[in-house]
Amino acid sequence: MMNVMEINGVKAVITFDPDITMFRGEFVGLNGGADFYATDIEGLRREGMASLKIFFEMCEEEGVSPYKKTTGRFNLRLPQDIHDKAVTMAKASGKSVNAWIADIIRQADRIPAH
Repeated sequence: MMNVMEINGVKAVITFDPDITMFRGEFVGLNGGADFYATDIEGLRREGMASLKIFFEMCEEEGVSPYKKTTGRFNLRLPQDIHDKAVTMAKASGKSVNAWIADIIRQADRIPAH
């Protein structure tokens, strides 16, 4: 996936900050903020590992889980015409809208179906 780096099993979204001419990594799925900066890929990995280590140590000291708990649910608001197209496309593939959208997300990230 573009702009995503995995460090020690945790994914981080990578962006470029033109104001400071550095790459910024921000871990996702954590129960708090953990970001890191570097000018190159090797530096991002090194700084990401350091940031993640500090984050996990702080969570352990405070007795909190480092990972966010999710419900597996989210609300999606769509314009009516897009919603109608989604219903039609899901029906045409023999799926519910929920299953169809889950498949689209899996395809975008190449996640195998369960």
